[in-house]
Amino acid sequence: MRNNEIGILAQKPFLQERKLSLHWLVAISSLPLFGIVAAFGIAPETQTSQIPVHTVIENLQLPSAATPSNIAGNFWHEERIQRGDTMSALLDRLDVNDGDIAGFLQSAKGSKSLRQLIPGRIVHAQTDSEGNLLALQYISSSESMLKVEKQADGFKASDEAVPLETRLMMKSAGIKSSLFGATDAANIPDNIATQIADIFSSDIDFHRGLQKGDKFTIVYESFYNKGELVKTGRVLAAEFTNNGKNYRAVYFQDREGRGGYYTPEGKNLRKAFLRSPLEFSRITSGFTNARFHPVLKKWRAHKGVDYGAPTGTRVKAVADGAIAFVGKQGGYGNLLILQHQGQYSSAYGHLSAFARGLHKGSKVNQGDIIAYVGMTGLATGPHLHYEFRVAGVQRNPSSIAMPTAFPIAAQYKADFNKMAENLAMRLNLLKNTNLASLD
Repeated sequence: MRNNEIGILAQKPFLQERKLSLHWLVAISSLPLFGIVAAFGIAPETQTSQIPVHTVIENLQLPSAATPSNIAGNFWHEERIQRGDTMSALLDRLDVNDGDIAGFLQSAKGSKSLRQLIPGRIVHAQTDSEGNLLALQYISSSESMLKVEKQADGFKASDEAVPLETRLMMKSAGIKSSLFGATDAANIPDNIATQIADIFSSDIDFHRGLQKGDKFTIVYESFYNKGELVKTGRVLAAEFTNNGKNYRAVYFQDREGRGGYYTPEGKNLRKAFLRSPLEFSRITSGFTNARFHPVLKKWRAHKGVDYGAPTGTRVKAVADGAIAFVGKQGGYGNLLILQHQGQYSSAYGHLSAFARGLHKGSKVNQGDIIAYVGMTGLATGPHLHYEFRVAGVQRNPSSIAMPTAFPIAAQYKADFNKMAENLAMRLNLLKNTNLASLD
């Protein structure tokens, strides 16, 4: 019993001290803006039970010089462009006074950037406490930034080159319905999706060959300015799994400036001929010896492939070559014929227009835009009629074996191996995780 009493008595000073601490805690929390905390030392065996406890509350006023409305200085603001915005509306949201809005619009009226307010981009403006505009920056494109500064005689506006920071983005996605559907779900820009299709177009039929469950992993460039995405660049490495088979590609540019996509072993992925002259479309009529012609209303051979696409869709050259014919020709309507290496040629019919500057003898490179889809000649709707010819005879481009381009030159093999190993490591890193993206 006595031991219990000693235990209880031993706790009393502690309880009194805890009570004292709580009183001070209440006092401090009662201060509206500022509190002062002091620590006191207590000698051993000091009796604290007789010490009077006083609660002190003091209201401290915030000095008037510290109120936000009286703080002098300049401030940078940012505002995101919304659909339908004007520069006047943006400046108003940035709290620029009316006089400076008018002065700015007058000084910058000749700027190309003001005619390109792109939704989602950010406008940065520097103002003082009175709403006077001191400076403004707006990146209107991947290469141009509108820069405005206030001077003694008004505003000076200029378009300057954009300083960019390069970042490597790593993303992966699975196919549920289409390539563009997968890239949209993974927040991958459309131009990157188009590059993926171009890279693997010789091995994968993106019109009819994709299956649910196919997947891909990519490494590509993104360019930023002060943390804001300005543009995306080139795909540097990619892996695509189609119908259970893996395809890999890495980009390499040699010391002479020639670049292209290769397998990790150095084999050139660029075929001498693309499988399709369109980036994306649907095949409406294939290569066959018997087809009922929708205009002539009779059975006849169809020695080409028809790709359904809207009028104006871009048509690409399937290989390097020279223009052998450009103009109108019977049921083809507007027709363009390219002569390639050896006995190979390709024909593009029912076109709505040809690319500017092209004429017989003009040289074109694989992937160049040469014309646009239309419905001239014997056509019931907009589509491209495409023919692949060997020694003047139409052949099925979907089944014929296409020649390949040259592999990595021996003198660049060491450079390529070093670069390819680094990019392959990045692909493996993302492939072996469950992440959707890394940067």
